[in-house]
Amino acid sequence: MFRGAEWITIPEIISAARANLPASAWDYSFGGADTETTLRRNRTAFDYIALRPRVLRDVRICDTATSFLGHPLALPVMLAPIGGPQNYHPDGALACARAADEVGAMAFIGTLSSPSMEDVRAGSKGPLVFQMYVRGDRAWMESLVRRVEKAGYSALCLTVDSAAYGRRERDLQKRFFRGEGGGVQPNLVGLTSGDPNGSRDHQAGLSWDDVAWLRETTSLPLILKGILSPEDAELAVQHGVAAVYISNHGGRQLDHLPATLDVLPEIVAAVGSRAEVLIDSGFMRGTDVIKAVAMGARAVLIGKLMAWALGAGGQAGVAATLQILKSEMLSAMANMGVHSIEELGPQCLRPTYPPHASPWPVSVDPALPIPMSAAEAPARNGETSIAADRSPA
Repeated sequence: MFRGAEWITIPEIISAARANLPASAWDYSFGGADTETTLRRNRTAFDYIALRPRVLRDVRICDTATSFLGHPLALPVMLAPIGGPQNYHPDGALACARAADEVGAMAFIGTLSSPSMEDVRAGSKGPLVFQMYVRGDRAWMESLVRRVEKAGYSALCLTVDSAAYGRRERDLQKRFFRGEGGGVQPNLVGLTSGDPNGSRDHQAGLSWDDVAWLRETTSLPLILKGILSPEDAELAVQHGVAAVYISNHGGRQLDHLPATLDVLPEIVAAVGSRAEVLIDSGFMRGTDVIKAVAMGARAVLIGKLMAWALGAGGQAGVAATLQILKSEMLSAMANMGVHSIEELGPQCLRPTYPPHASPWPVSVDPALPIPMSAAEAPARNGETSIAADRSPA
């Protein structure tokens, strides 16, 4: 088993996870919906944006510190609320929370995670956000909210992009159905009027009325996860949310969606200063984080990378991954002439065209879907992002 100090690059983390995890867990973490076009787009989008450095700016001291909802962060990276982190390491969500404490980050704890929200809260120190899937009526929702409040969480995150379960063909072709045969979901035990079979009917039936009701039901800051349009971002802030969370579920729910990075600028413009903006889906490198923050995100969240870090080494793997991302950011910021997160903005970026080589480490998975090359990739129309101009510079 590796020790955290022995990992010094992201590909090492991913390779260790591939070696440790059973094929079913690896494919579940790795794959996307249907043709995996959204999955590939999430990574390809970064290649259309270049960094724009300045020189001679005395960058002997650089700082990645920022904040979210008033909570200090050592870097603008948080841990996403993935389903079933316990499938990648026995400590599951508790390992994530403790890694966040170790590095000075923040963890989102998912409804379908283990151990229980109370055990994760008791076993960690820093602020935590609870992510909510809806598996019951409003009485069920209220009982879950009261439990989250009592446990001492700092915010509530409602996922709104999962009306139906995505068709993930890597799993379907193997006849692998996660959760088949059961296993206790500790965050769903003992709630009022819940559906013991985990029906998605209540999730599919969510509306803006439910968001308004939830906003009135709890004093916790409310975050909506799964926003991909400026129209929905506008509605979110009108309903009093504290943060708009841009996500396409890592390419795992609906195929042929835009990359989250491509919709980030228009959502930032729609939200303005009325709420903070978070983003996930496809983030693997410190320079990915820099690009998103420069385009207006408060912070990014890692999901797939967090799952692989758990598979590589539990808490040590997740902490090492966060430290590597921070190190990559510090190096890039110095070479960009940027001293702090506050100095990152659109002036730090410029549109470009993608290279021919894959951005993924080929050694990780020879069967990995590779993004199209620059020659094959068609221009994407109707975009408002900084990467809209695809012509070579």
